[in-house]
This record gives sequence, structure tokens and C-alpha cells, in this order.
Amino acid sequence: MSKRYAVILAAGQGTRMKSSLYKVLHPVCGKPMVQHVIDQLSRLDLTNLITVVGHGAEKVKSHVGDKSLFALQEEQLGTAHAVMQAESLLAHEKGTTIVVCGDTPLITAETIESLLKHHEATNAMATILTAHAEDPTGYGRIIRNEQGSVEKIVEHKDATEQERLVQEINTGTYCFDNEKLFETLSKVSNDNVQGEYYLPDVIEILKNEGQIISAYQTSDFAETLGVNDRFALSQAEETMKKRINKQHMLNGVTIVDPSNTYISADAVIGRDTVIYPGTVIQGTVVIGENCEVGPNSEIKDCKIGNNTSIRHSVAHDSEIGHEVTIGPFAHIRPQSLIGDEVRVGNFVEIKKASFGKGSKASHLSYIGDAEVGKGVNLGCGSITVNYDGKNKFLTKIEDGAFVGCNSNLIAPVTIGEGAYVAAGSTVTDDVPGKALSIARAKQVNKENYAEKLDINKKS
Repeated sequence: MSKRYAVILAAGQGTRMKSSLYKVLHPVCGKPMVQHVIDQLSRLDLTNLITVVGHGAEKVKSHVGDKSLFALQEEQLGTAHAVMQAESLLAHEKGTTIVVCGDTPLITAETIESLLKHHEATNAMATILTAHAEDPTGYGRIIRNEQGSVEKIVEHKDATEQERLVQEINTGTYCFDNEKLFETLSKVSNDNVQGEYYLPDVIEILKNEGQIISAYQTSDFAETLGVNDRFALSQAEETMKKRINKQHMLNGVTIVDPSNTYISADAVIGRDTVIYPGTVIQGTVVIGENCEVGPNSEIKDCKIGNNTSIRHSVAHDSEIGHEVTIGPFAHIRPQSLIGDEVRVGNFVEIKKASFGKGSKASHLSYIGDAEVGKGVNLGCGSITVNYDGKNKFLTKIEDGAFVGCNSNLIAPVTIGEGAYVAAGSTVTDDVPGKALSIARAKQVNKENYAEKLDINKKS
């Protein structure tokens, strides 16, 4: 098999998006469009992958990182001109080059692989990825001769009435013999209304030279969708969402209402897990088996063990163990580590804290910057007071400790193993293990004092 290369065209600003965010960085199911394209191409056996950047070059580079080489198109003078920017990296290499647009997030590695195999099998100098469009308006048409070979590509505005009836369209994705591609690019003219250099002109030049031009028609038109505005972005989002959800369901995950469930392309979910409506799973998430997530929960960049339930809650950038119960209405903030068999109940917020096995914060608590041991019980209204207005401090609660309701633990402070903090305490000093800490004002009752204040008299 010859060497394979890929060029991603990602230099356009995307004015029709009407956005300060560069087009290829607009997300589809939580991931920028260009990243979807790179991820699919990376599944192929490529020698080099080059992304042509222009508008927002530094932001695109920053996001993509070392997953691609880059070529800069300082002026956007057309698709052929964009590919030319990769000349110093590719021009003298032997093999096959794939050219794909960075705004086609639905393209799959399987389709590109089929395109490559067709290109190689037909010994073509160029192969066009085509699709059948029910409404081909605005697309370039693939005109074939009686033998089925590609005769030409004609743009919609230039097509005759007969040619406009053709429903096989050019998707803008191509395979080329690499050396022949760069040799021919130098012959492309910008003698057109826009004054730009167009990649399809390479096809025309090769055809006139008697070279073999082939076409491979994908069976899924949706894969070829190019996103140029917010409406097309929503179509891509909907298609990607259905694709992702379907794959999870085929893998043994129950999604109760797929149309109201949003799962990122990078999520991994174990079998027999149930996802309820209104759930949003973003970023890199791993969820174990036999879990229940939702309804109306938001999970982002988390690792979640088996047999865990998260209901009506939010969890970000944290690790949650096995057989954990979270919610309803809990908030697990970043850098939290929730151990096995932990209970985090309603209206509990946890931030940058670790919970040992079997510990509980059942309701109405804030636990921030804390190390909570095993088997700890945090009563209703327990708070780790971690911030003095300038610095954050650590609270340590050791194994088996019991913290009574409405207790304030003023960090830095340590509650020793097996210690007991009485309800309503404000603890400012360390509590030794097994000790009882009572830190509240002594109750004083003033007999008949209410009569002096007249508080029981009607006004």
C-alpha cells in the first residue's frame, strides 16, 4: 500500500456564521468541527496530516496541538491556493493525498477508507467523493459519460437545465496522486468572477490531460454536510447526536429519550447503564456499568464507577466511585474525588474535596477544600469554612468522625478519628480523636422577658 497523506482545509473565517469564533472551532456535540475531522482521519494509516489555517490560526493550532502539522494560508484565495500552502511539506512525496474540508464534522473514517480503496483500485489520478442529494440546488454536479466515468464537475450556476437535474453532487472531498496534485496546482488559473483558485479545476486539467478521474458515491448524504451557517450547524448537531446515541444503545446502554439526551463523542458508557431525559454528558466522560444518570443531570469530564446513581445533579472534572448515590440537586465541582458507597444528598456542594468509602453528606452542606475519611457522617448544614477572603485552607475529617447539624469547621482544622462535633458548633481548633467538641454559646432563658418587649400584643 502506498503512503497516505491528508490535507484539511480550515483557513476560512466563516462570515455566514456571524460569529467572533472561527468557523471550524464551532462545536458539534461539544467538540470543534475540525477536531471531529482530525479524529476520523487519525483512525486511518496516514504518514502525515496537515491542517491549512488562516483566520484564527493561533487558536486553531492551540486547540489541535500536536495532532497535526500546519500550513498557513495568509490570504484566502480559494481551495486550490489553500492546498498549495502544504507544498513544502508534501510536494515531493509519493503516495495518495486526501483533501477534506474542516467544516464537515460528520465525515467518517469508514467513508474515507472506502474512498481511498476505490481510488487505488481504479488507478485514478483523482477521485471525487460524491453523494446523492434529493435537492442538489447549490451543489456542483457530477456529470458522467455513458460508460459511467466522470466527464466533468459543473457548478450549479454554470449548469444547463439538463445538468441541473443530476442529483449526484460534489462533496468537496477528494483523493489525488500526491505528486500529480502539486504538479497540476501550478496550472490552475484564477480567471473567474471571484478571482480565486479552485481545487475542482485540478480535476478538469487532469481530465484534459487524459488522466483517469474516478468518483466514489457515499450512501450517506448527511456525512458530506458542510457547515456554513448556524442552521447547518444545528443540522450537524442533530445528526451527530443521533449517531452517538444510536451507538451507545447498540452497545447495551438504555437511553430513555434519545431526542432529549446529549452525549459527547468522547464519552464511554458501560452496558446496562440507563440515561434519563434531559441529561447532558460533555467532554471526556467514562461511566461504568449498571449506573443511572438523570433525569436533568450535567456530567462533564468525569470518571464514574459501576452501580452509581446521579439524579438531577451536576458533576464536573471529578472522579466518582462505585455504588455512589448523588442527588437530587447536588453539585460536584472540579477536582473532587468521591469514594465508593458515598452518599451525597440534595443541595450538597462539594469542591476540591475527597470523600472516603461510605461517608455521607445527606443534605444542605458545603464541603470545599477538604479531606473526608471513611465512614464519616456530615449532618445537615455542615460547612467547611475554607476561605478567609484571600486564601483557601484545608479541612481534614478523619475516619469515623461525626459532624452534627449546622456545624461550621473553620479551616485549617482537623477533626480526629472517631471524634464527635455537637450540632450547632463553630469549630476553630483541632478536635482530638474520640473527643466530643461543643463549640456554641451557652443557652440562657430570660423568664417572662417577652412581656417586657410587648411582642405578644396585637398592634
